[in-house]
Amino acid sequence: MQKVCEFLKAAETYYLATVEGDQPRVRPFGTANIFEGRLYIQTGKSKSVSKQVAANPKFEICAFKDGTWLRVAGELVEDDRIEAKKAMLDAYPSLRAMYDENDGNTQVFYLKNAKATFSSFTAAPETVEF
Repeated sequence: MQKVCEFLKAAETYYLATVEGDQPRVRPFGTANIFEGRLYIQTGKSKSVSKQVAANPKFEICAFKDGTWLRVAGELVEDDRIEAKKAMLDAYPSLRAMYDENDGNTQVFYLKNAKATFSSFTAAPETVEF
């Protein structure tokens, strides 16, 4: 899990895929933080992605950096605790211009039943589950 988080942070932008009805939806994300032994991402409750995850928590993430790509699949679980939101915003202080742990909009999810695969053209795939 630590290696996955570090890769997502190093890549800076990764792409989160969700489903809306029968239509895949993909958008760029940039947050990854480990809190209480879980890997978290962040969004706003007012965004479509929040509604998509509420309807279907399955997701995939894809990121690429320096010839290696990462794919992560699993489920997203909302953690509505102030402490989890604060930990994310403390890790990404630039987000505080748009979000606050007490604003009713900030939303954090942890990855559950996640399977991450690191791949490249030069090495055998490496899989991590958490």
